[in-house]
Amino acid sequence: MKEQETIHLAQLETERRNQRTADMDALSTTELMRVFNEENHVVADSIDPLVPRLAELVDEIVKRVSKGGRIIYVGAGTSGRLGVLDASECPPTFGVSPDMVQGIIAGGTTALVSSIEGAEDSYDQGRIDVEAKQISAHDTVIGIAASGRTPFVIGAVDFARSQGCLTAGISNVSNSKLSKSVDFALEAVTGPEPLTGSTRMKAGSAQKFLLNMISTAVMVRSGKVYQNLMVDLKATNEKLRHRAIRIVQEATGATPEVCETALDYSNWHAKTAIVSILLEVAPEKAAELLEKSSGHLRAALNQHKH
Repeated sequence: MKEQETIHLAQLETERRNQRTADMDALSTTELMRVFNEENHVVADSIDPLVPRLAELVDEIVKRVSKGGRIIYVGAGTSGRLGVLDASECPPTFGVSPDMVQGIIAGGTTALVSSIEGAEDSYDQGRIDVEAKQISAHDTVIGIAASGRTPFVIGAVDFARSQGCLTAGISNVSNSKLSKSVDFALEAVTGPEPLTGSTRMKAGSAQKFLLNMISTAVMVRSGKVYQNLMVDLKATNEKLRHRAIRIVQEATGATPEVCETALDYSNWHAKTAIVSILLEVAPEKAAELLEKSSGHLRAALNQHKH
């Protein structure tokens, strides 16, 4: 590594030494846990200033998703794993296609379970991996890099932007290179890590918070949630069928037996069962109302009333 790059790396907030944890190896285990958790309190605070910009980003993503656009996360190491994790949790939670939210990690799927040295250093590979997704202007590409300078991630967002995609960058330092390469810069500045340079700690936690917030808010705005219930979940196993019954019960106040019957007639789609019970209509009619309201349950209920 060039001397100039080493100096630049040392200047990043995530690489500095944390004086509050300078004697961590001399602490008792209880003190160690307390110090770690005190540092965790910084994470939520780092996101507070980003809330207005996050809301703007979500609204822009929803416009694109409504036209068939996808969300594609790109990262290396911990950042990449967190993107893949968030993407993989969207289909079962919100009943969406696995294509709608995707994660790209430097080094490919092998990098999910083991470190692939050097994978993050290729700007060109970031471009190649995003290009392979056959992106369009309806897609959103979100780069994730604690240092805000990972070449793989910069290459990915640069290419995405050149193709007219909406781009965002999640980093954990001020004035990052990634921020200058995207439409929406989200810098959750979490400061020096408890363990110097270990961005799987506070920086990684902040990234997880942000990804959860973005994907969940997009799904809420896209009609995948009613009240605070997962009404589009896929009841693919026994546990999820029980959860579907509880969701329909919470939304309607009907007995478990009525809810289960309604779900049975609705192909175990909670949203259809809820409309069917609340409006006292056949599942076919409920499905029709939902289709007219683009899947927004509250709108389907109001539409029927009027």
